[in-house]
Amino acid sequence: MSELADKRKFYINGAWVAPSVPNDLEVIDPSTEDSVAVISLGAQADTDAAVAAAKAAFPAWSATSPAERLAHVEKILEIYVRRQAEMGRAIEDEMGAPHDMAIEDQAGCGVSHIQTFIDAFREFEFIRPLGPHAPNAMVAWEPIGVIGLITPWNWPMNQVTLKVIPAILTGNTVVLKPSEIAPLSSILFAEIVDEAGLPAGVFNMVNGDGLGVGTQLSTHPDVEMISFTGSTRAGIAITKAAADTVKKVALELGGKGANLVFADADEKAVTRGVRHVFYNSGQSCNAPTRMLVERSFYETAVEQARKVAEETAVATAHQSGRHIGPVVSKLQWDKIQDLIQAGIDEGARVVAGGPGLPEGVNRGYYVRPTVFADVNNDMTIARQEIFGPVLAIIPFDTEEEAVAIANDTVYGLTNYVQTQDGTRRNRLARQLRAGMVEMNGQGRGKGSAFGGVKASGRAREGGVWGLEEFMDSKQISGWDVDA
Repeated sequence: MSELADKRKFYINGAWVAPSVPNDLEVIDPSTEDSVAVISLGAQADTDAAVAAAKAAFPAWSATSPAERLAHVEKILEIYVRRQAEMGRAIEDEMGAPHDMAIEDQAGCGVSHIQTFIDAFREFEFIRPLGPHAPNAMVAWEPIGVIGLITPWNWPMNQVTLKVIPAILTGNTVVLKPSEIAPLSSILFAEIVDEAGLPAGVFNMVNGDGLGVGTQLSTHPDVEMISFTGSTRAGIAITKAAADTVKKVALELGGKGANLVFADADEKAVTRGVRHVFYNSGQSCNAPTRMLVERSFYETAVEQARKVAEETAVATAHQSGRHIGPVVSKLQWDKIQDLIQAGIDEGARVVAGGPGLPEGVNRGYYVRPTVFADVNNDMTIARQEIFGPVLAIIPFDTEEEAVAIANDTVYGLTNYVQTQDGTRRNRLARQLRAGMVEMNGQGRGKGSAFGGVKASGRAREGGVWGLEEFMDSKQISGWDVDA
């Protein structure tokens, strides 16, 4: 963006409206540290207006046929695809995802999620028999009501589409509060929804911060569910705030993924794991940031990791290429620097990278791709989610020790296994405490759910599970099967 864009308005009840009280916040391009847009942070009156619109729209929207709701989402997908490059550029500006990656992956995942929900929705049975043992018993899946959706800055459209699309498909109405750090993509998404002709009040968007609009949604008596993605700290606060109104709360939180690399791993296993950590500048909750390596292969793996880190280019988001960009903000940059320093102070060996800006850079929130070796699982860098391009390598001697180290964390989002032994893979997949286990670089199948256990939250987003997350099940007896 060449000039400061005015993005102050909210999308409420099918219209773009000015904030009730001016409260400007500039959106910073992390590649340049320049302001690229100005938004407004919402007040209680804005949240109340959005919730009221959603509440008023709910009876009619929840009564529409599945086919009608599906047609609206198919229209959203059609417009989203047409504007995908524009969406990528917004993400490039707001959170520093490199140009090609922003269009192909950051914006592209929205296309994938919407299509996957469409496919799952077509096959979904909203009322189904309990089973042959109870011929007059039925299970009905029904919308919850008004849902507050609070999304993060690191994968903006990934999370917006994983929440908005299944929520409205299943008959709910929503109020979206995107991250105030990266709001431009969600504003564009609201434009797409508006163009698609969704009935007024079904989708609403109010910008704001967590203490403001986030808390207002979490405590609002007319909001029946909160779906939140972000830090574990904030997820705990939201759960407490929502308790007084007995909301359903779905949380997708942080991670500290372990990547178990055995001596018989394929030759690309270490390179694949390191690149995954550095991808999106390390700002992914499912990053395999603890690499656990079998002792006989340890020094080889450390050397391979060093090579990958030194070959990883860091550059502005505003150019094509396979480099990594900056991290999202000065606050995030400072946190990462403190954690890198903690790794040094606690005795980990810096193999590549380290503190400070990359060579030749004096502007922008860039972090040197960093690899620590000789880490133990008690060190700060092995316990805390760094959310930057920082890898901790930990040796192990036995499979049992590897499992113990992997599970010794408050988190439980994604763990990874690299071995050619199929029996071992199957065994480890069941022993690792996580919502997801990915092995030998094979991605999860289309339509599988994303989510974790423990302090990673227990939401399930995507596919059939992602639809059910936004519904209540009703158990019915005495159903007339012949009616």
